[in-house]
Amino acid sequence: MQEADQLNQNSDALSVRRVAHAVFAVMLIGWGILGLIKGDFAPGWQPVPESIPARLALAYLCSFVCLATGAGLFWRRTAVLAARILFVYLLLWLVLLRLPWMVVAFGVGTWWSACSTAMMAASAWVLYSSLSNNTRDSFITGDKGLGIARILFGVALIPFGLAHFLYLDATAPLVPGWMLWPVFWSYFTGGAFIAAGLGVVTGVYARLAAALVTLQFAMLTLLVWVPRVITGNLNAFQWGEFFVSIILTACALVVADSYRGKPWFAWRKREHKI
Repeated sequence: MQEADQLNQNSDALSVRRVAHAVFAVMLIGWGILGLIKGDFAPGWQPVPESIPARLALAYLCSFVCLATGAGLFWRRTAVLAARILFVYLLLWLVLLRLPWMVVAFGVGTWWSACSTAMMAASAWVLYSSLSNNTRDSFITGDKGLGIARILFGVALIPFGLAHFLYLDATAPLVPGWMLWPVFWSYFTGGAFIAAGLGVVTGVYARLAAALVTLQFAMLTLLVWVPRVITGNLNAFQWGEFFVSIILTACALVVADSYRGKPWFAWRKREHKI
């Protein structure tokens, strides 16, 4: 009887976990289709310097990777391979393009995109680690790898929060008029990103922090960007931010789901030793 109950619990957990993964997979497929429609890099891959060799071919490769890995995540036999390919591809994008460019031309445009890519790579890493079912002390897929992936995600959240303080003139006008006090909400959002990042990095209320930052990304998408999409009040840059907000919401959902079964109010320095 106990074994049957345990099997039912495991089945339920797997079913819920697959919902988060399915949302992420659908996002990947949509991301790939958007790139094919544009015939260029979709938002999330941008900005990419015009000087990059074979730029158009690379743009189509990005779209293909999204489509192939997104579709692969829906099949049990290909899910691990799809997650591995996506993780490696995003990690290479971060290491070979984003970080060097941030060093060469440091500014909000470069570090903002680097942090976005870091969050995407971290979520793909978490997904790969979750699907691999490898509980050994592995740097990539074991508990140690999962811990590092979460820390990468948390570290990338902190500059997002700082940007709300440093670039108030850009963030405050995005607050819907009916919410009032746009400066307060800009500061509150920035502080929430920083707090969530620190929570995930240190392991202090990490599950709660990951869940709340997922909710925050979703609320930003629904309250800030969707009304502007409906009214058509978006410039080209803001259209990109709208799609990136959707992508990061799906990424945060994967990370938050990885804490399933962990206590909401755990107070310890780190969940995994590194």
